[in-house]
Amino acid sequence: MMRKHLDFDCAGHRLAATLDEAPGKTGLLMVSGGNETRAGAFSGMAALAARIADHGYPVFRFDRRGVGDSEGRNRGFRDAAADIAAAIAAFRAEAPQLQRIYGFGNCDGASALMLANGRRLDGLLLANPWTIENDAGALPPAAIRSRYMGKLRDPAELLRLLKGQVSIAKLARGLRQAIRPPAPPSSLAMEMRHGLSRFTGPVMILLAERDRTAQAFIASWDKSDPRIARCPDATHAFAEPHAGDWIFNQIIKALSDK
Repeated sequence: MMRKHLDFDCAGHRLAATLDEAPGKTGLLMVSGGNETRAGAFSGMAALAARIADHGYPVFRFDRRGVGDSEGRNRGFRDAAADIAAAIAAFRAEAPQLQRIYGFGNCDGASALMLANGRRLDGLLLANPWTIENDAGALPPAAIRSRYMGKLRDPAELLRLLKGQVSIAKLARGLRQAIRPPAPPSSLAMEMRHGLSRFTGPVMILLAERDRTAQAFIASWDKSDPRIARCPDATHAFAEPHAGDWIFNQIIKALSDK
């Protein structure tokens, strides 16, 4: 596997990119979440890209405009469609053997792919899509209920409650939040749903069960959607060893489907 650093044009700006080369005819385009660079949190995306390329699939990562080593103004994930389209064109130019390209994004990288309708891509792998319109730090009621159920199953937590080591006022506030009816889907979630409905290729929605972003997503989505797969005891970046193996295996499974 060879790692190549390059740049490409997007609306007159030079965007930085990295290609993990491999001979496969199916490739993976990675779209970073938040304002992370193409390396990902703790270089997690770079490590994942190398692992996928070692299995024969080329992987293209890039910094969108105004992020990391790329020029231009940071327009945010809602306005990343042009960046994604330019990255796909650059990927095809650098790896002319490609017949299919799948898009993979975590957090608002997944949201950006959905808002762009998956255009010019052959499949989508959407991890923990970001649906929170105004992030005030509050968990959705379903996530609060899940957290309290976990505490009730923990003997140590029950012992703390019996010993009076738990704030009754805080517990009461949490229980009130837990029984609130779910909020209606945000306008962002509705836009993402509409964008995804216009995509005709295969889709996998990959959720880390301990992740607040994933919990907020599932609260505003159809829980019976057969495209959803969940990784138990995983956090947002799939940093746990078992979670890293899980996300890798899900991606390889998708890329190897004919």
